[in-house]
Amino acid sequence: MTNDTIAAIATGLTTSGIGIVRISGPESYEIINRIFVNKNGGSVILNKPNRIHYGFINVSRETLDEVLVMNMRAPHSFTGEDTIEIDCHGGPLMMKRMLEAVIDAGARLAEPGEFTKRAFLNGRIDLAQAEAVIDVINSTNDSSIKASVAQLKGSVSNKVRELREELIHATAFIEAALDDPEHYELDNYGDEIMPKLTSLHKSIEELVKTYKYGRFVREGINTCILGKPNAGKSSLLNAILGEERAIVTDVAGTTRDAIKETVTYKNITLNIVDTAGVRETEDKVERIGVEIAYKEAIGADLVLYVIDSTIPMDESDKRIIEFLEANGLKTLYLLNKTDLLRSKNEDVVDLCGENVSRETLKISTVTGEGISELLEKIHDMYTDGSITENNQVVITSERHVESLRKADKSICNVIESIEAGLPEDFFTIDLMDAYKELGLIIGEETEEDLVNRIFSEFCMGK
Repeated sequence: MTNDTIAAIATGLTTSGIGIVRISGPESYEIINRIFVNKNGGSVILNKPNRIHYGFINVSRETLDEVLVMNMRAPHSFTGEDTIEIDCHGGPLMMKRMLEAVIDAGARLAEPGEFTKRAFLNGRIDLAQAEAVIDVINSTNDSSIKASVAQLKGSVSNKVRELREELIHATAFIEAALDDPEHYELDNYGDEIMPKLTSLHKSIEELVKTYKYGRFVREGINTCILGKPNAGKSSLLNAILGEERAIVTDVAGTTRDAIKETVTYKNITLNIVDTAGVRETEDKVERIGVEIAYKEAIGADLVLYVIDSTIPMDESDKRIIEFLEANGLKTLYLLNKTDLLRSKNEDVVDLCGENVSRETLKISTVTGEGISELLEKIHDMYTDGSITENNQVVITSERHVESLRKADKSICNVIESIEAGLPEDFFTIDLMDAYKELGLIIGEETEEDLVNRIFSEFCMGK
């Protein structure tokens, strides 16, 4: 699919034991032969693929570094092209010099994601698998790694192909019958394929349902810490992180801006935002902080509303709770400072005296009481045992779920057409629309702008 040869640093540009410079394309072997020599300064013969060779990279007859070189022949490489990987010492400057030597020898600097893009264009992987590559790299917990690797192995792709096979079979029969009515009979064909369409609809619905869990696995749970000044919000952030990240004082209103941190607990990731204390204020800067706090809460998957349990709740608390419930925000109410209560069983706070069931937990950010229980509660709220236990295919991409929804809509249109008694040729339009939408997931129906956008999000050497 491509005629030039590309190169890039394939490891992080930071100090490490080993750095890798990758070369891919038809001139990979010619390029490495121009700069790679053995310990005696002679040529290294790379006639057998999948071998590791020891030697030196020379530039202008001077040794640049002692290296190991791995060679792979097309089509048996990640890109499906001739590929060379140079393992050099992992200093940032050395890796840059190594890349410069390769480019001077005839390679072109790769664009972001171009190695994976070539693997897709050369048929080594499909588009869903290509997206899984970057998900594996960006994984922040065990669940995200498991879901990404499963997709890389073809879990999503195989399921999509099964669905497309059902659709194309039904479409092909209708088209054949319309072209050759003497040999193919369409009478009651709508009733015949109705069970198949209903099954397809249910299968896609089940896949779409997994996206809620899949999004949390891939992106983490956006968690907003909200509360009045001096309730212990910043102390809660520090307690969850296990370090002093936010400034904590006895002065109300210390936090003026949102502080964002990420923490992983078991197999979930929390993207935590600690916000300014919510109260009526004349301070312009603090008022902006309050507005930011409300915006962060609106966009959160979970709000942790921290309450000072040693003092009665007031009208300000009531307004905040009304805001949370009016916007349908999933909220845990945390009764903080339990270490200051005379009795741990004493409920000083009644959540505004309303007889409404709310998720409450008692905590102390000073002693650490209740923090483990809080994390365990969040874990239970956002993990789906039925999915993990059954090894169900999990949708983690918004792009995939959007295509699934459009495909499902087209299938539902066919079901409605059958129920309305419309002619069979009406079915094929929606059947093919569903087929094409599913094809966008795996790249068999390709839009160039979409492909370019996906691979532009990759790092340079992948």
